[in-house]
Amino acid sequence: MNDSVRPELAYRYVLALTGALFLSYLAVAMSLPAVPIYVVNGVHLSNACGGLAVGIAFFSTIVTRAYAGTTADRLGGKTCMKRGLILYAAAGLLCILVGLPQLPVASGYAVLIGGRLLLGLGESLAMVGMVSWAIGLMGPAQSGKVMSLVGIGMYGAFAVGGPLGLALLNRLGFAGLMVVCTAAPLLGLIAIYWLPAVAPQAGQRVSFWRIIGRIWREGAAVGLQGIGFAALGAFFSLYFLSRGWPNAGLGLTFFGVGFVLIRLLCGHLPDRIGGTPVAIVSLIVEACGQYLLWLAPGPWLALLGALLTGLGCSMVFPAMGSEVVKRMPPHLHGTAVGGFVAFQDLAYGVTGPVVGLLADRSGYSTVFLIGGLAATLGLWMAIQAHRLRFEG
Repeated sequence: MNDSVRPELAYRYVLALTGALFLSYLAVAMSLPAVPIYVVNGVHLSNACGGLAVGIAFFSTIVTRAYAGTTADRLGGKTCMKRGLILYAAAGLLCILVGLPQLPVASGYAVLIGGRLLLGLGESLAMVGMVSWAIGLMGPAQSGKVMSLVGIGMYGAFAVGGPLGLALLNRLGFAGLMVVCTAAPLLGLIAIYWLPAVAPQAGQRVSFWRIIGRIWREGAAVGLQGIGFAALGAFFSLYFLSRGWPNAGLGLTFFGVGFVLIRLLCGHLPDRIGGTPVAIVSLIVEACGQYLLWLAPGPWLALLGALLTGLGCSMVFPAMGSEVVKRMPPHLHGTAVGGFVAFQDLAYGVTGPVVGLLADRSGYSTVFLIGGLAATLGLWMAIQAHRLRFEG
């Protein structure tokens, strides 16, 4: 912990960082449903072009996690986060140009892809920088609480940003929406500008892949957890519609209620009892939720499965993330967090298309069987990490 900052003041600073992270993720969340609509309906390109414009940002995030972690370790979390927020704003500005009437459609699409690539890099730097900075302020012993706040900022932005983005697209057009996506991270930058920095820690640097070799069990557990969430988000509504069940739109609502409830009630547990016990129980609950979705004979049991999935998914990221932070020396926290988060990024990016192919062949219920099996494998990884923690 930064000894020059009182604990209660450090927590307030971290809450401010969480607010800035929320604003930055609004730029991601608001554009997520709007980009494919603009590409397909606005400039009349194919669905594949729309999908590429969405997915390229996530690809950019995955491949820049190592760079973001190294930046946070060498320059400090504050510098890393500020650069990320500036890149967020630059991405928004670039996307404003897409709708200029003098730009041919192909050129406008190329500009959009460039903006989405910048957005992914900005997300990587802002998120990893925030985690590194917050842990520096509060100390590694409070890393579970930090990771919980990170999730609240991220998922809160996604819950609000999707509907808000569509509303702004309808009212202001794509360029107007991109103005808002530019302004949100700049407001976050203003909010954190005066907060005290934490000096980067001195120490011998270690290659990114060596760090991955030390944290891959924790990373695999959180990545396997993410498959269930990604599958539910992508296919729950289609699953209900294929069965002729009502309330198809309530899946993410039930998931979100469970997710937020546990995050608020149990965010302190990884720091109090250890991350791996929390992750083990959480993955059991998630697996039960996914298997219930797979076997549900009716809509209400399926919604219960979505609720259980949210309850289970909620604490795996902060629990295993706290283990990663506590295992690594302070001067490598940023790189370790970057590598750890990349496992979850990969799960989110790959799940949709891969599981979608299975759904085409075997039906939508198979999606949740895969999610249950993934959570069960993640449980095994968490148990291995728990054993290693005590053997090491």
